[in-house]
Amino acid sequence: MTERADQTINALRSGHDALAELVRGFAADDLTRPSAASEWDVSQVLSHLGSGAEIGLATLEGALNGTGNPGGDFNKTVWARWDAMSPAERAEGFLTADEALVRRYEDLDARTRADLRIDLGFLPAPVDVATSGGLRLNEFAHHSWDVEATFDPAATLAPAATELLFDTLAILIGHVSRIDALDGRRATLAVRLTSPERSFGLALHDAVALTDEPSESDGVLTAPAEWWLRLVTGRHAPRYTPSTVALTGDTITLDDLRRVFPGF
Repeated sequence: MTERADQTINALRSGHDALAELVRGFAADDLTRPSAASEWDVSQVLSHLGSGAEIGLATLEGALNGTGNPGGDFNKTVWARWDAMSPAERAEGFLTADEALVRRYEDLDARTRADLRIDLGFLPAPVDVATSGGLRLNEFAHHSWDVEATFDPAATLAPAATELLFDTLAILIGHVSRIDALDGRRATLAVRLTSPERSFGLALHDAVALTDEPSESDGVLTAPAEWWLRLVTGRHAPRYTPSTVALTGDTITLDDLRRVFPGF
């Protein structure tokens, strides 16, 4: 598990450095442009990432010094402070807060990376560094895309993050899907991904679940792996969908899948 933690921390670092370089080049008007996150401008995405980094650092420090999770009231004060910032302050605050979180993860020695358990406050039990970092990476990678796609609709998730996010997705998929969007229709799809290659099943029955690749299916979804991750997190509008995405069969359409995964 230490190797997984190492890879996740490295991806957090490369992701931070890439987004920080972009943010440092923004003009004032860039920060107030509508982002690919439909309800936020670019500065609000950076506020979300910056406040999340601040909360994440306090949570990590609580695990390291034994004081535990800082709690919901702490989170509310952080969010309120960031909400009150100007767009420029949000951008600068993101650069500082996310650098501090990534550096703190980097400073963890091998034993701590293997043994530390972190109470995130919303899961039933504390998790290891790889899981905690993975959840942050999931948030960071997708919201980084929200910023990048504002200026380049062909933007993709960072390759360093893509393979690492599959395990996190398995934790989240039942919580971020809406089976009732299919109006009672049911289907089993084979999913075949590239870069990296993955094959599995997507069961759209009483709930949405990942399965082994089915021997028989109602259709085959072929897509880049990073787009599959964006599909499940709601970043799947046609203008952000590459031409290599295809879905066979006549039971479920791509627009059906977009409704099943509305985003969060």
